[in-house]
Amino acid sequence: MFQRDYFMRLIEQMTEAVGQIMGLKRELKHQEALLVIDELLDKGFGMSGKLIRSLSDKDLIGVMTTNGIVETDNLQAIAVLLKQEADLYVELGKDEASYSGYLKALSLFMRLSLLDAKPTLVKPSEEAEELLLKLDAFELPSETKLLRAEWHEGEGSFDQAENVLHELYEDGVISNEEIADFYRRLLLLDDERLEAGGLPREELEQGLNEISA
Repeated sequence: MFQRDYFMRLIEQMTEAVGQIMGLKRELKHQEALLVIDELLDKGFGMSGKLIRSLSDKDLIGVMTTNGIVETDNLQAIAVLLKQEADLYVELGKDEASYSGYLKALSLFMRLSLLDAKPTLVKPSEEAEELLLKLDAFELPSETKLLRAEWHEGEGSFDQAENVLHELYEDGVISNEEIADFYRRLLLLDDERLEAGGLPREELEQGLNEISA
């Protein structure tokens, strides 16, 4: 009962906050909107906003894990706020700050999707797709690309996962054996699922032969 009440308060608080932020944004009161986000990050999650921004997405998940249970609702709220903050920085012309916020929000949403988190506030997979579009013009860090490949595979977008893995291979980040392992994993799936994921069995077998040669 207590947990349910907490979730309901979180949803209500975040819905109200996002509405307030969007209203301030429409009125071109960007600094006031940033202050709202600062206050929420400072007071809502048991740590300072400064610490939240300094921790990596992986470390944030570690901090938000108790007895093996990940507090996905809090992480969704943090990711939503970081995305809102980055949107504001875009309009203020602060590209470096917006890139940093989008990148961390993207990683959090992809990890939440891989954790099969319930869409308490938003749908993590849809948010990740939107952020990838926002970051399309940028070269993503290798660790983000690795996470992206894992996320695409988890979402069943096997052709997109393959593209990212080959990009990482060309960059010298992963070995041909890691791509071969990817093909071998997919070959265990049924034909219908492979077709839906954009990598039919014959293409997988061809890719495995080529990367193993």
